[in-house]
Amino acid sequence: MSRPLVLFLLWATILFACKENSVKEGSEVSGKTKAVDQKESKTSAKELPRHEKTDHAETKSDIPTAVDENFTEITTEDDIFLDIKYATKDNFTKKIIYPCGKCYLRPRVAKRLLTAKEALQKEYGYSLKMFDCYRPRPAQQRLWDVVPNPDYVTPPAKGSMHNRGLAVDLTLVDKNGKELDMGTPYDFFGPKAHTDNMELPEEVLTNRNLLKNALQAQSFSGIRTEWWHFSYNEAAGLSDWEWPCN
Repeated sequence: MSRPLVLFLLWATILFACKENSVKEGSEVSGKTKAVDQKESKTSAKELPRHEKTDHAETKSDIPTAVDENFTEITTEDDIFLDIKYATKDNFTKKIIYPCGKCYLRPRVAKRLLTAKEALQKEYGYSLKMFDCYRPRPAQQRLWDVVPNPDYVTPPAKGSMHNRGLAVDLTLVDKNGKELDMGTPYDFFGPKAHTDNMELPEEVLTNRNLLKNALQAQSFSGIRTEWWHFSYNEAAGLSDWEWPCN
């Protein structure tokens, strides 16, 4: 074999060996780098706070609550009917005062109201329909802005029992929710709505007495000019809290 041919074969062998070694080392380095990247990725995901792992995650403390724990809501699940008039135009102002109709009361008042309802159901098969309950002072202001007359609306600066969560406007209904005859509609202003007016049909007087007796048994008291209005006799501050509409 000639000398030039031997030198060529030797050079080719060395070149092939170097190339193979380079590829092997590159594969090992790449594999190690990939393994390190995966390990760091898992560690980072584990150590990230919950709110950094996703753009939409919320913890319980991050979610604001609009419900005031000083009030209890009365709903139809309590087997009480709701017709919150000031959430509609079907009231004496012909204006919507509440953005949505809900019935909230102070917890003790709500409990006593439910007890009165249970007594009526047990003895007569009747229930209650709520026209108005707690009324926020901003709503009282809206009411006053429409009818600034203290004979019909309590001035907001003074505040009413409704603004304290202690008053209810309501009537009696049968098991199907049909209102009993009380002589006048809700928010009727005149002698026919007065509780001391005895010049009314016997049925009306009987129904008013049933409502009054059931509420009085739970420490509510009425007023002379409105058969539908009752207040619970306890102290509570005026409140500006407005319930959520959802």
